[in-house]
Amino acid sequence: MRRHPELLVPASSLEVLKTAVTFGADAVYIGGEAYGLRAKAKNFSMEDMAEGIRYAHEHGVKVYVTANILAHNEDIEGARAYFGELKEIGPDALIISDPGMFLVAKEACPGIDIHISTQANNVNYMTFRFWHAQGAARVVTGRELSLEEIRQIRDRIPEELEIETFVHGAMCISYSGRCLLSNFLTGRDANRGACTHPCRWKYAVVEETRPGEYMPVYENERGTYIFNSKDLCMIDHLPDLIDAGIDSLKIEGRMKTALYVAVAARTYRKALDDYAEDPALYRENLPWYREQISGCTYRQFTTGFFYGKPDTGAQIYDSNTYIKEYTYLGIVQELNRDGLCRIEQRNKFSVGDRIEIMKPDGRDVEAAVEGIWNEDGVPQESAPHPKQSLWVKLSVQPDVMDLLRCREES
Repeated sequence: MRRHPELLVPASSLEVLKTAVTFGADAVYIGGEAYGLRAKAKNFSMEDMAEGIRYAHEHGVKVYVTANILAHNEDIEGARAYFGELKEIGPDALIISDPGMFLVAKEACPGIDIHISTQANNVNYMTFRFWHAQGAARVVTGRELSLEEIRQIRDRIPEELEIETFVHGAMCISYSGRCLLSNFLTGRDANRGACTHPCRWKYAVVEETRPGEYMPVYENERGTYIFNSKDLCMIDHLPDLIDAGIDSLKIEGRMKTALYVAVAARTYRKALDDYAEDPALYRENLPWYREQISGCTYRQFTTGFFYGKPDTGAQIYDSNTYIKEYTYLGIVQELNRDGLCRIEQRNKFSVGDRIEIMKPDGRDVEAAVEGIWNEDGVPQESAPHPKQSLWVKLSVQPDVMDLLRCREES
């Protein structure tokens, strides 16, 4: 039987969670202020988490909370108290990698599903069976698996055990996201949420008997970024993902902006819905999906391990910079009787600029900025200060939760 998989989207803050819900997520995964692997993300206070869960549930969307650090002794009692707090606000699942944390979560949150993080290195069907026997509801595949291996796992595990797989976003060079480089080079433990992303740094070679003599490994005059992977993108291959028996398609990006989340959620939502309606419709709309997904910041695209082990074409040796086609301006928070929209501004724009209104239904509407006022009603020619609350008049009136963006100048 062909499955209709869940679309699982990341959120770094309450604003981004609401964006993910509005732009098509079936489920959102978030992190609290502790015990997750994105300590440098904004993350959620317990109050914001409770509000986000209420908002998502009102819109029929699930929320999963990450607690996927590899815990040390001193983490355990704090985690027990943390899970007790989570029990009160009712997320739909906890994402965990460490067996000790799994046991603590089972004791503290007996009514909440547990999903096993990719961080647990889940790459064979016996591992999936093990976690099912412990009571896990879902296991996230390691990024090192091919589609054929995932298909074999699906055939050898209980029907009720769900499979979740990353299908879009940044790739880590280390096994299933585990990294020792960060700790070794900076003392920041990636496996406890403090990754400094050394895989994106530029390296040279030093021969042991010639200290201080740096030998760059050239691809071009800029040197090489030997650990820097392209980003994963499977928008062209949804039929293969679905046929492999995957239950949840996961977008990477708990440190990304609302623009990234809106673009990824909207594009994959439409692609999944088109395919469910008619595979021919999905194939017909492939050019639109490709055009849209390039609106995310990205480091070129790869299909990762899905069709076999990646070769050198999956790496970017000459740069660690993102490709960026759009700048995020803000989300429409409300409209007033004069037709003005209120936003919290994120990047500079000016009166007279041409921008795009990005709508959840797939439309991108061009508009001109006709006026900008601060909260006191004082007009201003431009908006140079991030996070300033502004009233904006556009030539086309947007709706609440529309996202405003402008195309980068080439």
